[in-house]
Amino acid sequence: MARINTNVGSLVAQTQLGRAQGSLSQALQRLSSGLRINSGADDPAGLIASESLRSEIQGVTTAIDNSQRATNIISTAEGALSEVSNLLVSMKALAVQAANTGAMSPDEIKANQLQIDSAVQSITRISNVTNFAGLNLLNGSMDYTMSGVVNSQLGSVHVYNAQFGSATNIPVNLQVVQSARPAELVWATSNVGPASASISVRGDKGVESFTFAPTTKAGIVMSAINGSKDATGVSAAWADSAGNSAAGLVFYSTDWGSDSLVSVQTLNNGNFGTTNRVGAPAEQTHGQDVAATINGSYVRGQGLDLSLNSTYLSMDLSLAPRFAAAANHSSFAITGGGAMFQLGPHISMSEQRSFGIQSVAATQLGNNTVGFLSQITMDGQYNLSYNKAQNASDIIDEAISQVAALRGRMGAFEKNTLQTNMNSLQVAQENLTASESSIRDADFAAETSNLTRAQVLSSAATSVLAIANQTPQNVLKLLQ
Repeated sequence: MARINTNVGSLVAQTQLGRAQGSLSQALQRLSSGLRINSGADDPAGLIASESLRSEIQGVTTAIDNSQRATNIISTAEGALSEVSNLLVSMKALAVQAANTGAMSPDEIKANQLQIDSAVQSITRISNVTNFAGLNLLNGSMDYTMSGVVNSQLGSVHVYNAQFGSATNIPVNLQVVQSARPAELVWATSNVGPASASISVRGDKGVESFTFAPTTKAGIVMSAINGSKDATGVSAAWADSAGNSAAGLVFYSTDWGSDSLVSVQTLNNGNFGTTNRVGAPAEQTHGQDVAATINGSYVRGQGLDLSLNSTYLSMDLSLAPRFAAAANHSSFAITGGGAMFQLGPHISMSEQRSFGIQSVAATQLGNNTVGFLSQITMDGQYNLSYNKAQNASDIIDEAISQVAALRGRMGAFEKNTLQTNMNSLQVAQENLTASESSIRDADFAAETSNLTRAQVLSSAATSVLAIANQTPQNVLKLLQ
């Protein structure tokens, strides 16, 4: 049929040319942007999945940066603590040297004291000035705050990790379920007896021998034992709290727990007649460690010390001897503080870790039992010039132990939490990026093929459209 009003062939060619031009434009856009999905119309479902993955990737990337920054903070604090440890070790040497009063003059001891004063000042200075990007690390600002701690019950409390979540405070309830005890032997008699007695008394610190004449009173035996308690670690007291000498004596270790020891052995053929706490004949006994429940979790201690390590609460507690000796109860609350590190891509308690860094100022190193580092300075009660080298040494040992424990926890946190977290996040980042790329990125091999195809189709459609537009002119031949 020959007609000129409607050129169907031209319309068909125009439609195919438009499609070819659309395919060509799409291929050019994908090749120029490198993306298969440039708008929602390209792949609605793919766009949704891709945007979700991109958000996840950004969260993981930020979490890796957070973990690296946390590592830098811990490393900075640990480096400062290393110098504190060096100062404490040098102070220990000075205290031991000052105890050699038979070979050192008072002026030399005073010179040692001046060095200790300088070291104590340096430790406090390090505590005050160690910072990272404006964050004070060792002055106690990153430590946890507590309320309700009774010093007569708890000698010291160190919180290392407390996850608050949405709570404003964390209650801590402690119940002693197994009392702590020193090692004890009972000598239930008022005097040595009709024959002389030679005994060997051994404790945690050493051993001493004693010889008592016949009928030596219990009070004299007690004085002799107590006179050597610094050498043996064994003390003596009346078995009857009222001081009734007829009840005899109790020999007990100055330390508490299963590691403590009291041994009273008879050196001659006689029997000194000691018994354990249940009345059975014994020449040697050990103490008993405390055990308790903390917020329902059973914790077996060492001596008077308890250590709780859980995902959301970690702490060390030292119980007062009188409190640990019975089934007592104590409660307090952790009210805030600590350094919170966001280690995961989502803001949730399971992807956060809190870490407490105690102050290492001289007033904080030590404890209520042995004293604090600030007390061994020239103005302190444990000045070396006052023949207090033993007390100073005990305080320094406790400070060394505390700093070493803090450094160890920091190292464990950095290695086992931060570094492993970064490793796992980097693997997740790789996998998420690969998944997002497979959805959104353009396949250049396929797109170049589509470009070539669209170019050919566009050229062909243009040629066909030209032919279709010339077809109506053939009608003019009929009018000639």
